[in-house]
Amino acid sequence: MIASDPIAPGESGPTRAIVLHPDIQSERDRRDAVPALEEAVALAAALPGLEVVAAQIVRLPRAHAGLLFGSGKIAEIKARIAEEEAELVLVDGPVTPVQQRNLEREWGVKLLDRTGLILEIFADRARTREGVLQVELAALSYQRTRLVRAWTHLERQRGGLGFVGGPGETQIEADRRAIDEAMTRLRRQLSKVVKTRELHRKARAKVPYPVVALVGYTNAGKSTLFNRLTGAEVMAKDMLFATLDPTMRAVKLPDATDVILSDTVGFISDLPTQLVAAFRATLEEVLGADLIVHVRDIAHAESEEQAADVMAILSDLGVDQEVPLIEVWNKIDLLDEARRGEVQTAADRRDDVFAISAWRGQGLDPLLTAVSDRLSPPRFQTELDLPFSAGRKRAWLYEQGVVEDEVQGEDGVHLVVTWTARQQKAFRDL
Repeated sequence: MIASDPIAPGESGPTRAIVLHPDIQSERDRRDAVPALEEAVALAAALPGLEVVAAQIVRLPRAHAGLLFGSGKIAEIKARIAEEEAELVLVDGPVTPVQQRNLEREWGVKLLDRTGLILEIFADRARTREGVLQVELAALSYQRTRLVRAWTHLERQRGGLGFVGGPGETQIEADRRAIDEAMTRLRRQLSKVVKTRELHRKARAKVPYPVVALVGYTNAGKSTLFNRLTGAEVMAKDMLFATLDPTMRAVKLPDATDVILSDTVGFISDLPTQLVAAFRATLEEVLGADLIVHVRDIAHAESEEQAADVMAILSDLGVDQEVPLIEVWNKIDLLDEARRGEVQTAADRRDDVFAISAWRGQGLDPLLTAVSDRLSPPRFQTELDLPFSAGRKRAWLYEQGVVEDEVQGEDGVHLVVTWTARQQKAFRDL
């Protein structure tokens, strides 16, 4: 959790917050302001101990270097803060450390930008050891850039012994050094956790089950679909970032194929750079997936834009374009009858798109059949000679159901097998 902990609820109840979306006219890639503000409010609502008491779009011709907003807007927002008795301002966008410090002075309340808010949510949701370490590392990286805000006595210098900090070392330098040391410790701990996960992955690789990764924009319904297909009880709520830590379960498809289904963290536009780097490891299952299922909230007003954000992040992660991808248009139950018919017709025209309702269990059979078809790799025949001492390998072949014929000889068995390249590789690794 970020050290300043600006959103801890007080004794009187939840922290009252105002959400602002700066709509800066001069920005080339500016987002549609209305859905952007709605998403920012949903982000705030995803954090316990926070109550959004007001939200507004602030239109600006350009960003002001020192204060982000112009003097008139600052006065207007200050009056709104007083009127709503707000204790926190959430700005849906980047705010520089200098802007943050100056705005906090002007308004007399704490301020968090989009990155800080997402970090707070991630800190609240992370459950696995790796997830917790990744969040702490990302938060320290973010905090290191905000030291100008944390200290109002930067001109003060402190003396000290050589091994603590040389004479004349400023407080900000000492704090930065302390953060760097903490980040080094975290990276060391994280490397150990990652090595353990790599061992687990190698163990899974010996079981020749293909991996199906669910990806999508946050709150698209991935965890609901995951629960529906696996019978698991992964947290699935109408809330941004309900899932953070990747979850994996074995699933048997209609053609009796066993697969590993992986539920992943939801993507979001303008994901903080600290988190893109820090959570790359949690998305490694996507990098190694045999099939990607892109779950979309088709009822969302910006479903197309969200889909573009997801595909851009997959590209940034280095996902191989050769990996087959299926699109799932989820939440058709939220559409009116006419729109639902249009969406279903559009999906039916394509063999890589399926319209479903994970919540109601609608449309899952055609989807699962398509997953089976995409994961049915070509099979080829091979003849093997095994000594009698290789009983374990022989048993594995029978477990996989690939043995076509067996003839026993004096020194061992001669087998005819029909298998996939994946099964052949797994056999060699036994």
